[in-house]
Amino acid sequence: MKRRKHLKLLFISILLLITIGCNNNSENTSNNEENSSNQPFEFSMIAGLHTAEVPEDRILNEIEAQTNVKIDIQWIPSSNYYDRINSAFATNSLPDVINLGSQEVNQFRDAIEDGQFWEIGPYIDEYENLSKLKDNVIENTLINGKIYGLYTGIPLSRQGFIYRKDWADNLGLDTPTTTEEFMEMARAFTEDDPDGNGTNDTIGLADRGDLIYGAFKTVSSWFGTPNYWGEKDGQLLPEFMFDEYIQTMDYFKEMHANGYINQDFPVASKTDQQEMFKNGTAGIYVGAMGDVGSLYNDASAINPDLEYDVNNYVEGPKGDFGVWSLPGYGSVMMFPKSSVKNEEELKGILAYFDKMMTPELSNMANWGIEGEHYEVVDGKAKILDEDLYEREVKPYTAFLIGEAETRGSYEMKVEYEIKAKAEELIKDNENYLIKNPTEPLYSQTFIQDGTRLQQFITDATYQYILGQIDMAGFEDAIDKWRSQGGDKIIEEFNASSQEVEN
Repeated sequence: MKRRKHLKLLFISILLLITIGCNNNSENTSNNEENSSNQPFEFSMIAGLHTAEVPEDRILNEIEAQTNVKIDIQWIPSSNYYDRINSAFATNSLPDVINLGSQEVNQFRDAIEDGQFWEIGPYIDEYENLSKLKDNVIENTLINGKIYGLYTGIPLSRQGFIYRKDWADNLGLDTPTTTEEFMEMARAFTEDDPDGNGTNDTIGLADRGDLIYGAFKTVSSWFGTPNYWGEKDGQLLPEFMFDEYIQTMDYFKEMHANGYINQDFPVASKTDQQEMFKNGTAGIYVGAMGDVGSLYNDASAINPDLEYDVNNYVEGPKGDFGVWSLPGYGSVMMFPKSSVKNEEELKGILAYFDKMMTPELSNMANWGIEGEHYEVVDGKAKILDEDLYEREVKPYTAFLIGEAETRGSYEMKVEYEIKAKAEELIKDNENYLIKNPTEPLYSQTFIQDGTRLQQFITDATYQYILGQIDMAGFEDAIDKWRSQGGDKIIEEFNASSQEVEN
């Protein structure tokens, strides 16, 4: 009996010791995990520097403290950025995070398809803020239907036109909302002495030798031309094979023949175009509506009484309005497997970018410290000192992904009323976008020869507008494009489209 009692007490003692030991081990494990979690997560990245000097570390230190990370960041002048990326790739020394534009992504496509970069699509929904990224923009970054990067957002379409409202008022003209009214304003600004000086010294439209970011592509979208590529008879074809492109050329040919546009526009620079608009030679500027702010600042110094206005909506002959769209991103953050070794490291980096999409941290990277670099006015950020902002804050916009609306961060406070209107019309453009269907598609021939082949079409477009060739001559240029590689591009884009659909 005593033996059994002794054994029972011994057994209880052993259980107590085991329990205490387990509790101690559990407490030690918990403490170790807590200590581990308090250690900053470290990663490296390379960023393009668009300012004259490397920024001070103050904003970086704040971001690191609030995200519990330590970033080894290499600042590379933007002019040398992609040379450095290519060199690092060739020597297998890429950092954990690289930022690539769409053209550069295509250059790395073989490596991406070979599995040298992390596919992040399966992880995005695990993060509250990353999951807010726009699906329509993500679609434009896809490679073989998969997501490999976090995009840095840009407006989908800034396009519209700026015009001399004081000239329009002098002539009793309303804001043009159709291509016919636009042509009439160009005529009136050329022929009806809009500045009232009694001299024939004005023209309607100032343009430059750029079929994309000059006036041509925007006006072409008013006519309903596809955005680079469109579907006809069940296959993708380039925009210049559509009737609407021809109608746009005829429209510009009429403006040029009547003198409503600067006669040298195919060889004029953007500086030339803007100077004509600012100095009162021309009354209409087609392009990025946001340019109205800087244009007005310069022009009002010459003529304080001038007035500008902006508009985005111009219906074509069919009564519809559309505007060509960018892919919605300037670049994408990508993660090489040569440096990001495992899923745990990848998730650590994704967690950092998820935190950077909070309003507090995205405002920090975008605007700096409230009260020092900016103040909030009417719910928007107003920069307090431009030089201080550029020196201490601006480079850190390279840390941002998404756009203000997906991050919940402040937009810029704009003082000039017409500039503020332009920003609202840029948002309105999203209701009328003409998208490029080849954005997520792939053509090796297009990457290799697309620029060279496009020059045939660019030259022929200008020659047609100037009356140097007729429609037969333009069709000859299309035949040349097709025979020297264009047919192969058509074939490859359509094959890529089928692969994505399947």
